[in-house]
Amino acid sequence: MKPRITRLCIYPKDIQRITGKSERYSRDLIRKIKKELNKSEHQVLTVEEFSSYMGIPCQSIWELIN
Repeated sequence: MKPRITRLCIYPKDIQRITGKSERYSRDLIRKIKKELNKSEHQVLTVEEFSSYMGIPCQSIWELIN
């Protein structure tokens, strides 16, 4: 059996599934979090960073996006 591939970064589509909001809201939220974390535009946002910012347990997020 092949090991399950997991990823570190979170995408707008994932945030849409989690929050039920639009893609535009999700993209804006990613920009807002990156700005607060002093990340460059080319850097990705990790699931852990998103989890910490939103106050949602990491395990709940993993269940929704995998």
